[in-house]
Amino acid sequence: MFVVLRTENQETLKINIMEIKVLGTGCSKCKSLEKATIQAISESGIDATIIKVEDFLEIMKLGVMTTPALVVDGKVLVKGRVPSVAEISQMLINAVQAKEI
Repeated sequence: MFVVLRTENQETLKINIMEIKVLGTGCSKCKSLEKATIQAISESGIDATIIKVEDFLEIMKLGVMTTPALVVDGKVLVKGRVPSVAEISQMLINAVQAKEI
């Protein structure tokens, strides 16, 4: 996802904001993944939008059959488990670095 901003000089700045989807139907593990993801984003300082997806048909469209799952910019990074905050932070940092190349 991109946000386009215009400066006072009418210059256009394009800022890349990471889109993170937490997939899950509302079970305790799904809620734990959402909480850990929010904490990882906060600690790492990454600009991101978090979207909670609970509709199982939408989850299946993303190719996920086991929840909870974590999707970053359209790529499924985790499914069927709750990684630690540190592990999520590292995944997000890796995703940011991959975009900068």
